[in-house]
Amino acid sequence: MSLSPGYFVLNHATVASSQSLLAQLWKEYALSDSRYLTSDFFMLSVESITVFLWGPLCLANAIAIARNSPARHALRIIACVAHLYGVALYYATSQCEFYFTGRSHSRPEFVYFWVYYVGFNLPWVIVPALLLVDSVKTVTRAMRALDKADATLSSHRLRTNSDLSRSQLEPKKTK
Repeated sequence: MSLSPGYFVLNHATVASSQSLLAQLWKEYALSDSRYLTSDFFMLSVESITVFLWGPLCLANAIAIARNSPARHALRIIACVAHLYGVALYYATSQCEFYFTGRSHSRPEFVYFWVYYVGFNLPWVIVPALLLVDSVKTVTRAMRALDKADATLSSHRLRTNSDLSRSQLEPKKTK
């Protein structure tokens, strides 16, 4: 959920009674996942991790991308896996609770379930998955090129060392 997780983390206890614009947006989204109105410990935890860890990590990655830093792909891989894991936990905890207790946190109407609950979270699956695949391919190509260069250098070193050894073994000619 991207409706300012920081607002939710700081105001989770008062969202239900607040009339501010962000509180109203969270209350509307809570029609698709009521855990946001109950200060659910999982929601508070996952949104806090998003605000305090993944947000700064994504900012560091954006800076690394802007500076064309070699660390950009490592940072991107970590951020993408984190987002995918968070979405998996988000859906898994809700589905497990429904399966084991019969309690659903989402209203069944099309707009609340498919548009809000599924649709609003879908970008947090699609975008990280695409970026993760791209970075893994890039890192794989780079490692393949590095392995090839390393093999070439090792072969060159062996030939050079072999030539040096032979020249040291040959008797020196005197005039």
